[in-house]
Amino acid sequence: MIEVHSGLFVGDDIDYIRHVARQAGWAVVHACKLPYHKELLGNHTAGAPQNHPEYYLARRDDVLFLNIVDAPQGRFFSKEHLIDPTLSFLDEMNERGMPVLIHCNQGESRSPSLALLYMAARLRALPTESLAAAEAAFRPLYPMYSPKPGIREHLLQYWDQYCGEGARGIGSTAEGEVTWVS
Repeated sequence: MIEVHSGLFVGDDIDYIRHVARQAGWAVVHACKLPYHKELLGNHTAGAPQNHPEYYLARRDDVLFLNIVDAPQGRFFSKEHLIDPTLSFLDEMNERGMPVLIHCNQGESRSPSLALLYMAARLRALPTESLAAAEAAFRPLYPMYSPKPGIREHLLQYWDQYCGEGARGIGSTAEGEVTWVS
């Protein structure tokens, strides 16, 4: 588990189990379908049907359960139904001063990609001109970052919508400083 920004942590299943599970005062983003999202919905076969209201994500208090896998293509990641609500959840936790762990199974692709995106798009703590520039600044903070083709394709396709002129950023002061409430 690595703190990539004040109060924002990235890790894997083991980090969640060892350091955060059953600990008060943490917000969590389970950026992995298995086992968390699937078990939450009580469907132990093929997952929730697409018309289920919590197909993409489910929230229980300060915990977000994502139906997200390391799909091979970007079209499997929904900006509107999956990624934007995750960014909004992170905004809320930031505003409340909650430390957040974003984790996926191995801590290499989904969770660091979401943290990178949040740090660039909302906190403006990473370069926003391109995904490559943000990745170059993020890798020293989180050396295990190794996005799979699908999530990286999604970030490339929507980078300007997430980070471009007029995109919503929080925590920036007039001088360009970025703050994360902790």
